[in-house]
Amino acid sequence: MPNETFENLISKIRAYHPSDNLTMIEKAYELADNAHKGQLRKSGEPYIIHPLAVAQILAGLELDIESITAGILHDVVEDTDYTIEDIENMFNKEVALLVDGVTKLSQIKYHSSDKQLQKEEMLAENYRKMFLAMAQDIRVVLIKLADRLHNMQTLKFMAPHKQKEKAEETLNIYAPIAHRLGICTLKSELEDLSLRYIHPEVYYDLAQQISLKRDERIADIDEIVERIKEQLEHDGIEAVVEGRAKHFFSIYKKVISQNKTIDQIYDLSAVRAIVNDVKDCYGVLGVVHEMFTPIPGRFKDYIAMPKSNMYQSLHTTLMGPQGIPFELQIRTKEMHRTAEYGIAAHWKYKDGKVDGIYQDKSEEKLAWLRQILEWQREMSDNSEFMSAIKVDLDVYTDQVYVFSPKGELFTIPTGSTPIDFAYFIHSGIGNKMTGAKVNDKIVTFDYEIKNGDRVEILTSNNSRGPSRDWLKIVKTAQARNKINQWFRRRFKDEDIIRGKDMLEAAAKHKGYQLSALLDPVCIEHVYRRYGLKNWDTIYAGIGYGTIKEKQVLQRLIDENFKHNMPIKTDQDIINEVKVTETKVEPYKDQADNKSGIIIAGAGDNVAIRFARCCRPLPGDKIIGYTTRGRGVSIHRLDCPNIQHMPPEEKQRLVAASWHEDEISKSGYLTEIQVVGTDRTGIIVDISKVLNNMQLDVKSLNARVTKDNQVIFNVHILIEHMYQLDEVIKKIHNVADVTEVKRVSSS
Repeated sequence: MPNETFENLISKIRAYHPSDNLTMIEKAYELADNAHKGQLRKSGEPYIIHPLAVAQILAGLELDIESITAGILHDVVEDTDYTIEDIENMFNKEVALLVDGVTKLSQIKYHSSDKQLQKEEMLAENYRKMFLAMAQDIRVVLIKLADRLHNMQTLKFMAPHKQKEKAEETLNIYAPIAHRLGICTLKSELEDLSLRYIHPEVYYDLAQQISLKRDERIADIDEIVERIKEQLEHDGIEAVVEGRAKHFFSIYKKVISQNKTIDQIYDLSAVRAIVNDVKDCYGVLGVVHEMFTPIPGRFKDYIAMPKSNMYQSLHTTLMGPQGIPFELQIRTKEMHRTAEYGIAAHWKYKDGKVDGIYQDKSEEKLAWLRQILEWQREMSDNSEFMSAIKVDLDVYTDQVYVFSPKGELFTIPTGSTPIDFAYFIHSGIGNKMTGAKVNDKIVTFDYEIKNGDRVEILTSNNSRGPSRDWLKIVKTAQARNKINQWFRRRFKDEDIIRGKDMLEAAAKHKGYQLSALLDPVCIEHVYRRYGLKNWDTIYAGIGYGTIKEKQVLQRLIDENFKHNMPIKTDQDIINEVKVTETKVEPYKDQADNKSGIIIAGAGDNVAIRFARCCRPLPGDKIIGYTTRGRGVSIHRLDCPNIQHMPPEEKQRLVAASWHEDEISKSGYLTEIQVVGTDRTGIIVDISKVLNNMQLDVKSLNARVTKDNQVIFNVHILIEHMYQLDEVIKKIHNVADVTEVKRVSSS
């Protein structure tokens, strides 16, 4: 029951947290319980059980009160009527930021009508948000990992295809993130649960085979544990010695990578010794090497050479008493906590408070994470972004240890080249690199650095800088990002000019004026989307090629629609065009025409016609032109014929406006042009949009170009500009449509 679960949570927190003041957590539970009232999970249990379970996982990591509060509230904003502002007002800004970082984006304007592409776009946008929030506060991803773990623990209630989909995402993204953060306790369970749903037959076959000799294996390990305990006690070394079974996924990887059967894998269990200090770690190592024969090449000192995720231990593989190898891990209590909880170990109450704020004393250990996260801001293409995430996370799973010429030790990803190493040390070294030596021998730039190599980077102040070819050689996102930064800085001015021209051209191609779209409210959303701070940086990204101008333009258009901003402003044109108004008696200064047009100073029977050059619609800014003998011709204010009219003809211009009550419900003829990739059914798809909007189509002419593009012009009756904007937007979302625009003349 929820109340019992909550009481268990409170007991768990009190076990490690010294404060008696848990009112914030109690308040969060009360709010979440009321907010989720009536909601059920797929299992049929009350929804509140899920956020409480997430909070319990966070308490298991011994996180602070704010993190656990955010864990309880993490679905409130996403699934109920509460907002982030509500959370901040009821709790504090810190909790609100954590909840916001975990909350998925619910409203995304898709740039494709393809369901799979929409799904990828949604996924990429949510990852972008999570990674940006993660860079500001790592606790965001800790809550996200706890959320994913409980979802995986209850995955059996989902449909089979959803089970596999979630499991693959977990294995490709979330488990590697847990590994990068050093949280072994979450990483291993996420991997095992993923394996159960991705390869269920393999998982259960492994379980069956492992269980067959489980009792025998446990007896062997127990014997080894007792012998080590006795010897350490005899030698005066205080230690906790225990046996543990290896996780299924690690066994599965060994079976696959080494092409072995379960019978051929002996170290299915391991022994761990936890001591008080580093000196005792090496003391235990000496003792066990006297007791059992060490297997050559199977000793690793992660204390002297820690992994990048802060993991430290001594690993050695020894021959057991029955001739069966076993692995022994030796570490201190602090190392053990870091191995189990990783980054999470640094958000404990004992770090102390200053002015009521928790102080993070591991900032230098988080520097590597913030550095790696920089690259994601540079990628606007969603498929490229998703691919880069997976590659970047996968690349750091395995690492090699290398030395500088001065003997300094560095840990870099397996597969790294000398270029990667140069940028790993410092971007200045990478930018001035002219060559490399490994173990005193000149090597090529694409040489794969191996464990124990001594690498020297050759530099020159006269170097021209990196080559674009290096981007094809480097293996790490960090090096790729630094190289791209160099090119962006060097050619920034040219990129800004090029990017601005490209965006203006794209806007013009769609029938918009770029300046009219650059409303401060709207561009602020574009900044947040790309994690940038000024518009010149957007232009530079477009010019360089890391940001696509069509995506920026569509985002601007969407934001203008969302905030009801005017898509076009014609003030410049109004200032240029002088409109004359004829003076008439006060009681008859306007003519009310059935055409829906009001002409300043015109008589009752003035003839009104709409110019075919620009086909004005209700909602357009308009102007009248007094013709010779054919009444008044109505033009759009931005019509080229009006803008380029000779000065002497401008005396014929008269003010005109729409009479909303008299606008013709039968519509006004307008023309749109659609461009797309030729495929079977594209015209049918566009016709469906027109039919669903119940538009009167007068004609549709199509042609196919040599480069396999289809271009067709549609004449339709439109009642108002907002209807035209809507139809253009909907047609643009049809698969393979690349451009939709209003045709100004026929």
